[in-house]
Amino acid sequence: MNTLSYKTQSANVNTVERKWHVIDVEGEVVGRIASRIARVLRGKHKPDYTPHFDNGDHVIVINAEKVRFTGQKTNNKVYLRHTGYPGGQRKATPRQLLARKPELVLEHAIKGMMPKTKLGRAQYRKLHVYVGAEHPHTAQQPQELK
Repeated sequence: MNTLSYKTQSANVNTVERKWHVIDVEGEVVGRIASRIARVLRGKHKPDYTPHFDNGDHVIVINAEKVRFTGQKTNNKVYLRHTGYPGGQRKATPRQLLARKPELVLEHAIKGMMPKTKLGRAQYRKLHVYVGAEHPHTAQQPQELK
C-alpha cells in the first residue's frame, strides 16, 4: 500500500474559506438550534475541520426573541450572574430574560457549547444575534442555513 497518497490535510490561513450564514430561529427550540449554530461557528460542518485552527463561518441569527423552550423551562430554569460586589448574585428566568434582552438567551446557550479557550472566544466572535428579521450584514451576502 502506498502511504504517500494518504496525507492528512489540515486547514490553514491560506486554505480557509469563510462564508456567512443567516438562520431564522423563529419557533426553534433553544438547545437544538444552539448546538447547530455552535457546530457551524467551530467549522465542524466542513470536511477540512481542524481542531486547533479557526476555520468556522460567520453566523447571523434573526428573530432571537421567538425561540422556545420545551417543558417548564421557561419558568423553572434559572440563569445566574454575579455583579462582582458582595451579595451581588442575580437570578433571572428565561421568561424574564426574553422580555428584557431576548438575544442573551441564545448567546448564553451557544457560548456554553463553545470551547473555553482563546480559540473558542475567537470563534464565538463570529456570532451575530439580532432581535427581529432585519440585520445590517446584507453586503456580505449571507446564505440561508437549513
